[in-house]
Amino acid sequence: MAIARHHRIFSRKGEQILAAVRVRQHVNPLGKKYQTPASPLDWENIYAKPNQPLHLDIGCAKGQFLVNMAKIEPNCNYLGLEIREPLVMEANKLRSELTLTNLHYLFCNVNNSLRSLLSSLPPGSLQRVTIQFPDPWFKTRHAKRRVVQPELVAELANYLAVGGVVFLQSDMEFVAVEMRDRFAENPAFQRVGTEEWLAENPLPVPTEREISTQKKGEPVYRALFVKQEVVNKG
Repeated sequence: MAIARHHRIFSRKGEQILAAVRVRQHVNPLGKKYQTPASPLDWENIYAKPNQPLHLDIGCAKGQFLVNMAKIEPNCNYLGLEIREPLVMEANKLRSELTLTNLHYLFCNVNNSLRSLLSSLPPGSLQRVTIQFPDPWFKTRHAKRRVVQPELVAELANYLAVGGVVFLQSDMEFVAVEMRDRFAENPAFQRVGTEEWLAENPLPVPTEREISTQKKGEPVYRALFVKQEVVNKG
């Protein structure tokens, strides 16, 4: 399924017209087009203050959540990763219009790009990761297309600062359970709370999907993890 998005372009007479650009709602990350990893980022040129703590949002879609977060937390840098390139182009355009120097969006397949991106970060700067309402890929044969794979969890365990947090949420219980269990299986992550799911979002800004889900009276399944020091025994 594709979503029609509109952009203003100009005719030869200088008249503004709207052109529809098709954006796929679901993109297969295993497709040939998405197998080239993203190059390391030049953090010094991306952010006005590159040594600030970094919040990484995986699967940022249109990026409105990060716009709101960047406005209220100027002492933190924000990076949104998204596999649908037209959405990234629009998001960066809006970021520039708002002159938010602590915000950036990147088109990439996170499942093969995370190491090259995070390995170039100033050590200890990655402090918060969010994965919110990822594509569910309902069919069992498509499970490898889901974003939270054991390899992604391992990479985050390597680069997230001790004391840093990972926040997960979905309106699909089976997706939330799979994400939660994969982080729980990694000894670097300690789940916060004793209840099965968090009742409230610990962040000051909800996503658009979260708002629409709650307006319909449907549940949102949330889990929060803290990165802990792993002591090697032996």
